[in-house]
Amino acid sequence: MARVTQAHLDARRRQILDAAALCFARNGFHATSMQDVLKEADLSAGAVYRYFSGKEELITAIVSEVLGGVRAAFEEAAGQSPPPPPDRLVAAVLSRTLALREGLTLDGAPAFPRLVVQVWSEIPRNAELAAVLGEGYSAVRAAWGRIVEGYQEAGTMRSDVPPDHVARTMIAAVLGFIAQQSLFGPAPVEVLRDGLRALMSMPDAEPEA
Repeated sequence: MARVTQAHLDARRRQILDAAALCFARNGFHATSMQDVLKEADLSAGAVYRYFSGKEELITAIVSEVLGGVRAAFEEAAGQSPPPPPDRLVAAVLSRTLALREGLTLDGAPAFPRLVVQVWSEIPRNAELAAVLGEGYSAVRAAWGRIVEGYQEAGTMRSDVPPDHVARTMIAAVLGFIAQQSLFGPAPVEVLRDGLRALMSMPDAEPEA
């Protein structure tokens, strides 16, 4: 009997995750059945359940994978001295995240932004997913905080603003940009990059009274 290689196992797992992501983005988590996932993946129930026990495990795996990639990219940037400027850094990480899922499309448009919004809507009902997202958010926020400290140490960012405030703002900008794509249609990452660059070019505001 031929031995199943790790490459084959990884490819099959990828096939299942991509199929589930498309189904969740198209119809939402609760309107999607495991039968829908089986049909999208063109696999038998046995083949899918070998990897995942059900929808909850599928969506958690998808989210963990995305957050892991984003976290690794920001932690890599935090290790540079000084880190790349915010406009370039955000554009590079977001481009990398979207590129890994560029084959997932619905009606010719990227499915990833719609998937993100569907995941958000599931958080209040899924404690395990909420915990995974909370942990991932904290890790990305901490990595951004270290990046900001690198800017401040290099003298390229004012030092009187707490790094965590900047971290939260940058995460909000990225999440808002993804939400816009889900609601109003695709937009190139350069839009976010150029907007951040313009904001960064403004002179310091007058001190608050």
